[in-house]
Amino acid sequence: MTDDAPAQGLPEVLARRFLTTDDARPEKVARWHAKGRRTARENIADLVDPGSFVEYGRFVTAAQEQRRPLAELVVEAPADGIIGGTATVDGRACAVLSYDYLVMAGTQGMRGHRKSDRLIELAGRMGLPTVFFTEGGGGRPGDVDLPLVSALDVGSFALWGELQGVVPRIAVVSGRCFAGNAVIAGCADLRIATPDANLGMAGPAMIAGGGLGQFAAEEIGPVEDQAANGVLDVVVDDEAAAVAVVRRLLGVLHEPDLGTGEPAADQAALRTLLPENDREAFDVRPLVEALADEDSVLWLREAWAPELVTAIVRIDGLAVGVLANQSTALAGALTADASTKAADFLDLCERWQLPVLSLVDTPGFMVGPEAERTGLVREASRMVTAGARLTTPLAGVVLRRGYGLGAQAMLGGSTHRPLLTLAWPGAHLGPMGLEGAVRLAMAHELAALPDGEREAVVAEQTAALRDHAKALNAARVFEIDDVVDPAETRTLVAGTLRRAR
Repeated sequence: MTDDAPAQGLPEVLARRFLTTDDARPEKVARWHAKGRRTARENIADLVDPGSFVEYGRFVTAAQEQRRPLAELVVEAPADGIIGGTATVDGRACAVLSYDYLVMAGTQGMRGHRKSDRLIELAGRMGLPTVFFTEGGGGRPGDVDLPLVSALDVGSFALWGELQGVVPRIAVVSGRCFAGNAVIAGCADLRIATPDANLGMAGPAMIAGGGLGQFAAEEIGPVEDQAANGVLDVVVDDEAAAVAVVRRLLGVLHEPDLGTGEPAADQAALRTLLPENDREAFDVRPLVEALADEDSVLWLREAWAPELVTAIVRIDGLAVGVLANQSTALAGALTADASTKAADFLDLCERWQLPVLSLVDTPGFMVGPEAERTGLVREASRMVTAGARLTTPLAGVVLRRGYGLGAQAMLGGSTHRPLLTLAWPGAHLGPMGLEGAVRLAMAHELAALPDGEREAVVAEQTAALRDHAKALNAARVFEIDDVVDPAETRTLVAGTLRRAR
């Protein structure tokens, strides 16, 4: 044998390896591209650093040799429709898995499950953040080579669920994602979707099989529905944009150098971002963007519970989770949905060990019979618990109104729960809305007054209570730590959060 002769069996290995690539199926790939889509391997290649992908199980085929020739399965079912391995993204280690819709509509085969089980288990053992492209039609009924009755002993779902709090998990959803594929997406920490995604616990065939009617795939869990109900965290334009967001999120998990001096807006602008009339609604998002490093804000669940804003940002290079009341929706009151959104977000920050900045401008929890029918007590209490259980650093800033239990919930349960609680000069704090407090405390006196005098007395007493509720007064009795120039906020918050870490 000469030195340049191939190793024994290598030509066969290389030939089989070629059959697992996109180059081996040009017609399928061309049709997919014509739909504006990228293949599973193209998405992975765009995400990971060149040459870093270590693939597992590329030679696996569908367990259908009793009904189809092996040679056909090698060509038509490469990797059993799931591609996975370890890699680096911008030099940081991760695991990546992707169902391959060009193989049996991305369905979950029994050997594919063994592969995903193996990779999920390895991600936990190796401590790897994991990205999962989940497009596909759910469980595959045609795998007959293995003795099966229910296949309910498949381990992928439990193993994936067990990774919660062990490693960060990010799902990317595009196209059709139903049944088991949807559960994989749903169990992730964050879900990124493209506009063409349909996400549902069952696809058309299963719905029809259950006698529930005939539906097109596009009618089941479209993006506009799943974004509005909080299932989806980020909606992007296409798969390239989804990969870009994944890369940003993986970067968030990397601890930056201390004191990086990242560019940000002129902080003096914060002094003029609040309206002069503190009862006037304003969009809090430009304020968040001003506090954060330039171009670092990633909004989460924008379409759901808009009365609360959540985002992952960088402040002086430090990754921070931000939640803020949005007064343009329900005056920033905390509804059941907003409370759930807050609790979910605080839980995410705890799992990912992100410090939290809470920007408070709320009249408190929503009240009334209609609010209670939504399960407000349950979700409001869950929000309080999530904040109180944070071990990651928390800082709070009362922008305008910090009233009642809602304000306490935004601050982890107490103004002394954050490592630093600041207020801006025009802020007011109280056990409830000031006018409501006057009407409640003076109910008997007001009832005894003539109608023409009652509102004047309410206005007078509210003004007096308003003066008492000023942030400076709260600071004087040490209910909060300081009242600051808004332009100082970024420096004070970043310094405190860094010292805690």
